[in-house]
Amino acid sequence: DKIFALETGLSSDPLMNWRLSQLDKYTLISNSDAHSLPNLGREACVFEIEPEKLSFDEIKRIIKEKDKEKFLYTVEFFPEEGKYHYDGHRLCQIRLSPKETKKYHGLCPVCGKSLTIGVMSRVEELADREENFTPPNFVPFKSLVPLREIIAESLAQGKATKLVEEEYGKLVSKGGNEFKVLLDLTEAELEKITLPKIVEGIIKVRKKELFILPGYDGEYGTVKIFSEGEKTEPPLAQQSLFG
Repeated sequence: DKIFALETGLSSDPLMNWRLSQLDKYTLISNSDAHSLPNLGREACVFEIEPEKLSFDEIKRIIKEKDKEKFLYTVEFFPEEGKYHYDGHRLCQIRLSPKETKKYHGLCPVCGKSLTIGVMSRVEELADREENFTPPNFVPFKSLVPLREIIAESLAQGKATKLVEEEYGKLVSKGGNEFKVLLDLTEAELEKITLPKIVEGIIKVRKKELFILPGYDGEYGTVKIFSEGEKTEPPLAQQSLFG
């Protein structure tokens, strides 16, 4: 059986860590953010362990030995959503990659003040490898958007609205659990239990066909699934659900 190991704490993006060779000897795990109940389990480690062997010692062994037959992958959210992923200056609405920051010598190109330096610039400073490097014996990862957020954007509704909660409950009940819906069910299976626009959103996330704006200088980044022209209008969504 697949075992999702959840812990409280913060997760790191594997692509960032893989750029630092000193970390190769460590097994990277991903931990869920328990600030609120809907975020519990947003990040996770996925193991495949025979029920009779399931124990703390076995999980410890798998992590320590990087047993890739048992440690299948980690589940991550997109790190670009973080408040300080890129460099920038919030007052001037300037968002810059590390290369752009170097071009401007660490100064805001609008007002000339010092930029707030973000995580990616620190990664560039420490890294001894190029971007997208894959180390030997790595544990794979999958990046996801939470199901509530996919439903909300698909229906052009807020995450906490009644319409989203009802569709989320129905989808999880019919699909088994959130991870199964997001990762395992085929497109055909999804089409039997939810609206076409939500199915499209789930498939887009799997393929990473997304619109991403990294966070900077205290501003959260955004991960969007649909362009403005693609979004389903609320009346149509409601008709599809209850009509």
